[in-house]
Amino acid sequence: MPERWAQLGLLSVPLLAVYLHVPPPRPSPALRSWRASGRYFTYRGRSIFYRDAPGAGSSSDVVVLLHGFPTSSYDWCKLLLAQGGGPGPHRGRSLALLPAQRPHRYSIFEQASIVEGLVHHLGLRHQRINLLSHDYGDTVAQELLHRYEHNETGSILINSLCLSNGGIFPETHYPRFIQKILKDGGFLSLIIMRLMNFFFFSRGLGAVFGPYTQPSQAEYWDMWTAVRTNDGNLVVDSILQYINQRKKHRDRWVGALMSTSVPLHLIYGPLDPVNPHPEFLQLYKKVLPMSTVSVLDDHISHYPQLEDPTGFLNAYLNFINSF
Repeated sequence: MPERWAQLGLLSVPLLAVYLHVPPPRPSPALRSWRASGRYFTYRGRSIFYRDAPGAGSSSDVVVLLHGFPTSSYDWCKLLLAQGGGPGPHRGRSLALLPAQRPHRYSIFEQASIVEGLVHHLGLRHQRINLLSHDYGDTVAQELLHRYEHNETGSILINSLCLSNGGIFPETHYPRFIQKILKDGGFLSLIIMRLMNFFFFSRGLGAVFGPYTQPSQAEYWDMWTAVRTNDGNLVVDSILQYINQRKKHRDRWVGALMSTSVPLHLIYGPLDPVNPHPEFLQLYKKVLPMSTVSVLDDHISHYPQLEDPTGFLNAYLNFINSF
């Protein structure tokens, strides 16, 4: 019996080595097209991807779209397609936040600086910007709003802010179990990140989509491919520190929303287990009574821009055309 276990152990070593060195999947034609149509700018020596999509009309207004975690700027593909290129008569720029880099201390503050860097890179420093954000991007937008309201050097001029499902309030944000483990770091996190594969990723992500709005198998593969790019799966624990940052800087980021005079809107999928209804929405309306709100259909969950792109787009256009 001991010899059998020893043989199994020896056999597992090369199998594990092969598993840990499985190359990332090849991008689908749709994902390749998204990347090919994008551009890069340099922030502190790192290449940051963004996609610049012209709007359907003649307006020069700009919308900057900030994606969530653990996905990518590709989250906005259906929204842009729903309008034939860009959100309404505006020019849409979807930004991929700081790429995988280890060791690196990821922070919301740095991600906000990347957005400012993009705006300056594009020559839009003196133009008013409309922010549209989701999930992790919500917190980045809150930091940008704080800088704008306090007239900090380098801050962008914000014309409006539209948030969607995200941990705007730490007290009504319920991270997934795996996120709680990974954000605490340590040796266990390193093991989990190394062993993460498509099956576990798609199962975990599927839990925050509605039962009738699940991504297709091909869409899950696109999301996983984006995560695996540049070994992004190996820095998940570092990026997840944003959960702790939200708690530490709650007064700063929620306070920015409470004190702003910028038009503010929320597009909300009410089936969201991460920011659950009615708890989240009740607190949002209580703390931010000046904000307008669009609640999508009951079966829409944490990724409203992917689950109901038409409803999401219409809600956004109604908001942005109201002022």
